[in-house]
Amino acid sequence: MASGTPPPIPGSRQLIDQAFTRASGAPLVPDNRLRLLKDAPANFTAWLDAIRGARRTIYFENYIIEDDHVGIAFAEALAERARAGVCVRLIRDWLGCFNTASRGFWRRLADAGVQLRVYNPPRWDRPLGWLQRDHRKVVSVDGEVAFVGGLCISQRWLGEPEKGNAAWRDTGVELSGPAVSYIERAFAQVWAATGPPLPPEELAAPEAIAPAGHTAVRVIADAPASAGFFRLEQLIAVAARRTLWLTDAYFVGMASHVEALRAAAKDGVDVRLLLPNASDIPAIVPISRAGYRSLLEAGVRVFEWNGTMLHAKTAVADGRWSRVGSSNLNWQSFMANYELDIEVEDETFAAAMEAMYLEDLQNATEIVLTGRRQRVRPDPGAPEQPRRRRRPPRGGSSVVATGALRAANAFGAAVGRRRTLGPGDRRLALSVALVLTMLATVAVVWPRVVAWTFAAIAIWLALAVTLRTARARAEERRR
Repeated sequence: MASGTPPPIPGSRQLIDQAFTRASGAPLVPDNRLRLLKDAPANFTAWLDAIRGARRTIYFENYIIEDDHVGIAFAEALAERARAGVCVRLIRDWLGCFNTASRGFWRRLADAGVQLRVYNPPRWDRPLGWLQRDHRKVVSVDGEVAFVGGLCISQRWLGEPEKGNAAWRDTGVELSGPAVSYIERAFAQVWAATGPPLPPEELAAPEAIAPAGHTAVRVIADAPASAGFFRLEQLIAVAARRTLWLTDAYFVGMASHVEALRAAAKDGVDVRLLLPNASDIPAIVPISRAGYRSLLEAGVRVFEWNGTMLHAKTAVADGRWSRVGSSNLNWQSFMANYELDIEVEDETFAAAMEAMYLEDLQNATEIVLTGRRQRVRPDPGAPEQPRRRRRPPRGGSSVVATGALRAANAFGAAVGRRRTLGPGDRRLALSVALVLTMLATVAVVWPRVVAWTFAAIAIWLALAVTLRTARARAEERRR
């Protein structure tokens, strides 16, 4: 080839692979073995079996860990391995684990030799730091086997039949092979964000892990502001030709992602979205439903799960690409959290995902447009659901951030006349207008209250920025 001549353009499959790698920041790793795990009994049993058989290392990272029957079982297994000399490291999110377990629960783990880290506790010099959370759910053992999914450590995932609380619906994956190395490096990323980093020699290189199967996997280890998962979701919506089936627990569609789904549906792709009809965070359901109309009008099919809680975060497209992990389809997961998902390129695994999706639709109700209103398609065969005892909501930062963003988008569209407002957008825009009217009234009647409040917030932000700048300068000087 002559000097300066550009290389030939690769084939479509190579282009897609290149685009997916660059967008997600995750290379395609071959030679892995995967096992699809549905719901808590299969996942928790596999996790505990692997932990109890650990010989060298256990990396355990989860958003919520509760001091109940499930949490105690995991704590006892981790403590036993630590006492046996296994290096056990555990990361929990401060907000997700706020008031979920007693100090004695954590002290017993520490006394047994488990190394504990807490991600992002409150700090006065980070006024908006609470928006960033460690939402991952990961277990990795001995550099040989790892588990990724949406399940937290809580009895809620198993249900409490004696109290009328049915089990939660969720999905996870067991993975062995070279991709385990990337999962452990993702754990090391958050470990370093909470204190001294892991020793480099503790992590095995991908080429040092023997092939375990024939499945190619991407490990998408998203960090705050990296947006790799978001870019990949956009690309899959663009690349899908026949089907794109999504399951999500806390859907608050960002405008660009919603438009990608609408465009795919208008182009003839069978786009389906399975969401919960009741949530452990009650505010999320009406926010999700406010965005249904624009999806339905474009041909996207929307279903609501009839069970207690649908917590799975999965996707399957064209019988080839699949995704399982911790990321939800909202701003918090797209932009602000540490998340971990795997994207699988394997037709056999995708077939299992499609079969699971169709099985889930047997316990779901489709939402359809009738005239000018959204209606639930009658489903006389759906089983009657038991009453549920409400628990304190978790993940409040996600609700606040994504709800505020959606309201801001709706209000901005109303002011700027960027697009036609649907019923949900109109309600959100009017809500913002009402809040602005109330704030204006307070400013007129009690101007000093507004002035002192604004001054306090401004001083707080100024001090926080000054301190962080000084620390960054001092760190630069030390280097």
